[in-house]
Amino acid sequence: MQKIDVCYSPELLHLYNIENSIVVVVDVFRATSCMTTAFAHGVEGIIPVATVDECVNYQQQGYLAAAERDGKTPEGFDFDNSPFSYMVEKVKGATICVTTTNGTLAITKSKTAVKVMIGSFLNLGALTKYLKDVQYDVLVLCAGWKGKPNLEDTLFAGALVENLKNEFMIEDDSALMALRQYENAKSDLLSYVATSSHVKRLQRLGIQKDIAFCLQQDLYDVLPVLRGNTLVKM
Repeated sequence: MQKIDVCYSPELLHLYNIENSIVVVVDVFRATSCMTTAFAHGVEGIIPVATVDECVNYQQQGYLAAAERDGKTPEGFDFDNSPFSYMVEKVKGATICVTTTNGTLAITKSKTAVKVMIGSFLNLGALTKYLKDVQYDVLVLCAGWKGKPNLEDTLFAGALVENLKNEFMIEDDSALMALRQYENAKSDLLSYVATSSHVKRLQRLGIQKDIAFCLQQDLYDVLPVLRGNTLVKM
């Protein structure tokens, strides 16, 4: 029986053997929620890169580009890190290069996995349906915040573990901890994360609407997956 596990930070990924695993990268606030939204609104591809300089290089080659550092968007980029930015006509058929503080770093660190997929509450149902039939282990990689765990990504991990617990073995405490956390929170996710560090960070930036949006479940039936260096819609 395959197992499902949770890694709370990209800094801990070296502790896991991902060569025989599907890695589901999650950055609820907000990178993977943005990516899911972008694919739902017709983007052709997303190139995740770890640094702003790499993103600028792609932009100079003619790509649309999005960047975020510490919750803010550096000057000169086409999109910020809000899912609402991707609900526009110009994303249709476009390939966008994206760099964020945590999410894109987690993606680039996962490239040796069997498959890298993008997870968010927005596509939780679609992801669950797909993973129920795979023949590989699943590792949920939480992007966290600058190497540290965060609450919202842990809750997503717990939600996915709950959805897959009949098909996968929960072997390690990290998955069990995420599951228990989600069980306590699922009746009101918004209230549960209200005092979390990232929510307070976003509120200071005046981005409250993104918080509620990113916690919605099953809004989109899309499955972003990494093909080479580019995320595409499965």
